[in-house]
Amino acid sequence: MVSAGVCFGGKGRLHFVDEKAKVNAAYYVGRLLPELIADCKHLLPAGFIFQQDGAPAHTARLAQDWLDVNCPGFIEKDQWPPNSPDLNPLDYHVWGAMLEKYHNLQPKPKTIRELKVALELIWEDLPQEPINKAIKNFTKRLRTCVSSGGGHIEHLL
Repeated sequence: MVSAGVCFGGKGRLHFVDEKAKVNAAYYVGRLLPELIADCKHLLPAGFIFQQDGAPAHTARLAQDWLDVNCPGFIEKDQWPPNSPDLNPLDYHVWGAMLEKYHNLQPKPKTIRELKVALELIWEDLPQEPINKAIKNFTKRLRTCVSSGGGHIEHLL
């Protein structure tokens, strides 16, 4: 598994989950969340609002409390529709774009290390303009989500 962040104008780093790790709240807060917030602060030093999805590790009290102390702005779990992957630019654009590029790789990676290197190269080469376009589309997606009662909206766009 891999985690990352994007914003209008930039991408954070890829953060690989340790092999055989269970991404529970403790792992998320201890290993991933500080790195993701550091990327945000680097990309947007003037400030940002941190958005995550409804994964259990993200909505756990431990993660919410950590963000409350360490992040100047974040969308709390109760402010986010519970079934809304269609609102996360990573889900509705970035991961699909990376997968498409991965399918075109020749030869395919044969080891975990080779896979990580390949994913990092794909990430670095991923153009920013389509990411910016996906982020600009967020407002339309949010309005559609609200008008549909907070459920999945991909079929409505």
